[in-house]
Amino acid sequence: MEGRGLRGGCTAQAPLHTFEPLQRTALNRVFAVVYSCAIIALLYRHTQILLYSTTLLSFSMTLSLLISDLVLAFMWACGQAFRMRPIRRKEFAENLKGIMKEEDFPGLDVFICTADPHKEPPMNVVNTALSLMAYDYPKEKLSVYVSDDGGSALTLFAFMEAAKFACHWLPFCREHNIMDRSPQVYFASNYHSWSPEIEEIKEIYENMKVRVGNVVNRGEVSEIYINNDQEREAFDKWRGAFTPQDHPTVIQVLLDNSTDKDITGHCLPNLIYVSRQKSKTSPHHFKAGALNVLLRVSTIMTNAPIFLTQDCDMYSNDPQTPLRVLCYICDPAIERTLGFVQFPQRSRGINRDDTYGCEYKHLGEIHPMGFDGLRGPDYCGTGTFFLRQALFGDPSTSVKSEILELSPDRIKNKPIKSPDILALAHHVASCNYENQNKWGYKMGFRYGSLVEDFYTGYRLQCDGWRSIFCNPKRAAFLGNAPINFVDVLSQCKRWAIGLLETASSKYSPITFGTKSMGLLMGLGYSYYAFWPILSIPVTVYAFLPQLVLVSGVSVFPEITEPWFLLYLFLVLGAYGQDFLEYVLEGATFRKWWNAQRMWMIRSLSSFSFGTAEYFLKSIGLSTCGFNVTNKVVDDEQNKRYSQGIFEFGVPSPLFVPLTMAAIINLFSFIWGTILVFGGSNEEGLLLQMLLAGCIFVNFFPIYEAIALRNDKGKLPTKITIIATLLAGALYTATSFIFKR
Repeated sequence: MEGRGLRGGCTAQAPLHTFEPLQRTALNRVFAVVYSCAIIALLYRHTQILLYSTTLLSFSMTLSLLISDLVLAFMWACGQAFRMRPIRRKEFAENLKGIMKEEDFPGLDVFICTADPHKEPPMNVVNTALSLMAYDYPKEKLSVYVSDDGGSALTLFAFMEAAKFACHWLPFCREHNIMDRSPQVYFASNYHSWSPEIEEIKEIYENMKVRVGNVVNRGEVSEIYINNDQEREAFDKWRGAFTPQDHPTVIQVLLDNSTDKDITGHCLPNLIYVSRQKSKTSPHHFKAGALNVLLRVSTIMTNAPIFLTQDCDMYSNDPQTPLRVLCYICDPAIERTLGFVQFPQRSRGINRDDTYGCEYKHLGEIHPMGFDGLRGPDYCGTGTFFLRQALFGDPSTSVKSEILELSPDRIKNKPIKSPDILALAHHVASCNYENQNKWGYKMGFRYGSLVEDFYTGYRLQCDGWRSIFCNPKRAAFLGNAPINFVDVLSQCKRWAIGLLETASSKYSPITFGTKSMGLLMGLGYSYYAFWPILSIPVTVYAFLPQLVLVSGVSVFPEITEPWFLLYLFLVLGAYGQDFLEYVLEGATFRKWWNAQRMWMIRSLSSFSFGTAEYFLKSIGLSTCGFNVTNKVVDDEQNKRYSQGIFEFGVPSPLFVPLTMAAIINLFSFIWGTILVFGGSNEEGLLLQMLLAGCIFVNFFPIYEAIALRNDKGKLPTKITIIATLLAGALYTATSFIFKR
């Protein structure tokens, strides 16, 4: 078992980590065999009907159902990779002191990315940074880098204020040993008792918050907020032609652990602001490009062997998280090939029943545990501790850097404020630095997909690196989930485009991935990469059976046929296994119900649009950009979300197919009920009526938003009219075809 026989003579009596297979593994394997036989039988039935079709119409309907079920079968087969060997890990950070002293801990760099001060409020980013700066880790070994891809003076000002507040906050956290080290979270909680010291530091925090808020509201850093010539010189860079899309590199060392001390005399961690050079004529590769700049700049300045990538709204919820990571890094049995340690993304503020399925139980916990029993989970973009060496080659060989100073093995020998270091850091952050070299392709975070996190993790594992899924009971990080429906769908649409870019590349998981990592890992990554094609079967099953139901045409077996039992087993088996996995991981029935509803909604809306946009982009007819999810929420939205009410509000095209499906399934369910209970082919139409009824129940929030609500979050009338006209056109066309 991993975790035995560790570096420094750790014995079996004091392991740093252990793992155990989940008890449901054997049942998963047996069920997979039985379910496979059922799928083969279903495909056989479709093939037989197809071969004996006598009309073009029946042939077309059967072919549509066959293609849909082939896609579902393929996705189900890929998903079995997560069920063949799921494991659960446990760390014993208290045993670290038995193998190494604190002064021997490796250096740790932290990368925080932000892109828009209006959608990602600077105070939220500041709270994230302060929570990470307050880690229970030697401050002389800790450096925090903030990538401001919006190139905003407002963000820089916020972090200048944060650097001053850190002098008070870090010793306060250390002396009181608090767990919530995000000031915003700590002061909002009711768990701490009042004291003059708490009141004093809260007042300092509120003053900082007011100053930053005033600057953000004004949209500029006015002279009254500048305290000295050094700050004035920093903000002078924003004079003239400086724009977010076209500006020079800005690197500002806000705290230097070799010189800066807190109010108790202890050193502070490094805090470094980085805004890379931008030019309208040079590609910037979105977040992957920003991370590569941070990777190069940090290699020049601090070159810690470990670095953490963190989203700007994901604050630390456990100050001992780095110690959990060391439990794996210090294991010689896995150290040589360990590329990164991934923590799950968890969110605070999700309502009781998780209306939008933002816990992503499968993606965030169940699937990573399955991957962990193979070669490890994929990279999720945040909450990930990398071994720097992993971004500079494979486990056996390193890719040679363009300059000697960019070697991950280089020993740092100059202070971070030295002119030579700063000049070189500016050089590697320039927009033309990556021209004609291997960055983004053979080294660093990989380009080629909008989902740079998934693609990078996948390519690293193809290169031979493995990963670890660390899922402690207390969440290591907590963030903010989107509570606006259109933001949820837009985010999924962007994922769909990026995933299809990976699926169709020469590094496709189904071919290159299987060859590089083995069958199960290849299938697991294929499940993600081909996830958007679920739009095909979900769209077919949301419209076709319901449309032909109105004409009294049956596409499913009668309830007296043996084939009916096959359909029943396939549906109940898939949903039953999915439900059991949710419940065994601590979810409730309501959360599971909302998650399966969002699976249907994402497939019908986000994935359909994402797939269409990907193909248009592939033939040069459309391009897409990176959209920052809005982190600013008004009180009315918050109230509706807490009540579990869907937030529509804006006339987004993403709502059109959902509204069409809601209208068609409502009408078909009513019409099917009349036909079935009126004695008209009740046995042949029952399954179609039940399918329409299932979608009707799932889409109740849409009916509510159309007819029962008057608030700002209701479905816009424009969308209702468009969807009604399109649904009517589909019904008319279907009736015309069958009358002929």
